[in-house]
Amino acid sequence: MSSYRKLGRDSAHRQMMLRGMSAELLRHGSIITTHAKAKEVQRSVEKMITLGKRGDLHAQRQAVSFLLDKGVASKLFKDIAPKYQERNGGYTRIYKLGFRRGDAAPMAKIELV
Repeated sequence: MSSYRKLGRDSAHRQMMLRGMSAELLRHGSIITTHAKAKEVQRSVEKMITLGKRGDLHAQRQAVSFLLDKGVASKLFKDIAPKYQERNGGYTRIYKLGFRRGDAAPMAKIELV
């Protein structure tokens, strides 16, 4: 049994999709997606915020290499991470929204707390 969801994609597609969704969540504060994708994005965003709280040069380079967007990474270190300095995890929240009309996939909204 693997420790992550495969989401019906090969590894390269899955990794790039999660990177993009993580960047969009950090850029906009919330996104709407399927419940399974939201739970996977939650893992990576929590790790990025932890890097942001660390704040050293190595953490910045790790964040940029994962997010692939220097603008989002600088927002993470300047705006987002300082808000969570006193918090020991649980930086995101997932709301269930019901089912998508086309294929009845369970939908969810993930947002920064």
